[in-house]
Amino acid sequence: MVKLENVKKQYNDFCLDCSMEIPKGQVTGIIGRNGAGKTTAFKAMLGLIRIDGGSVELFGEDGRILSAKDRERIGTVLADSGFCGYLTIKDYVPMLAAMYKDFSKEKFVSECERMGLPIKKNIKDFSTGMKRKLQILTALSHNAELLLLDEPTVGLDVIVRDEILEMLQDYMKTEERSILISSHISSDLEGICDDIYMIDNGKIVMHEDTDVILGSYGLIKATRSQFEKLDKTYILKSYEADFGYNCITNQKQFYLENYPDIVIENGSLDLMMRMFLQK
Repeated sequence: MVKLENVKKQYNDFCLDCSMEIPKGQVTGIIGRNGAGKTTAFKAMLGLIRIDGGSVELFGEDGRILSAKDRERIGTVLADSGFCGYLTIKDYVPMLAAMYKDFSKEKFVSECERMGLPIKKNIKDFSTGMKRKLQILTALSHNAELLLLDEPTVGLDVIVRDEILEMLQDYMKTEERSILISSHISSDLEGICDDIYMIDNGKIVMHEDTDVILGSYGLIKATRSQFEKLDKTYILKSYEADFGYNCITNQKQFYLENYPDIVIENGSLDLMMRMFLQK
């Protein structure tokens, strides 16, 4: 569905240099610190920035020459984009109808009302959660095959986040659709994503299936004497700590079976972030 190959973009002291792929029929997550390159990667996919090298492919075509019809196949939510606050949802409906051939006015208005969004109220008076739900509903309004969602749940309470995640799960019930989603809230991604990319300083530092991260990865907490005797074949990274060493492994079961006296914590996206991005 989407393929970035050796995509480069230089901004003063920051350089995006990454490759990644979002397969058809999957939800892919991307995580990383603020400023790690997530939003730059989204903008490269959408052709909102001119890349300095590499290639972007969408729907099997060069991303730089996508037709208007192909662009209608994409629904987007970008962290730094929004709506004119002095317009209402009712004002936006004819605009969306003009932009997208597959836009369904009746369904869009019905979904807005179901999600508690007032049709005739100025959008500037919406809460943060209401604005975010409107962004998601707009992205879903024209039967898009691909959703590119940059921090769609940022700043939202748990109830609104759950509502949005349910909307995305319903969206994926239709076959051959795909989502790329970024979030700082690991539980959001753990519950919906098939695979995860981790980006740091513009480079992909990890790519793994979510089930593998949660099932096979783990954090080993070893004393110094335990660490010296540890088989380090499946240790991906290790850091010295006050008590000894923290070690990340992608073969948790091996260490559970062979080192029963060592403390081993289950894998999670938060754990991956702490360990892989630790300096």
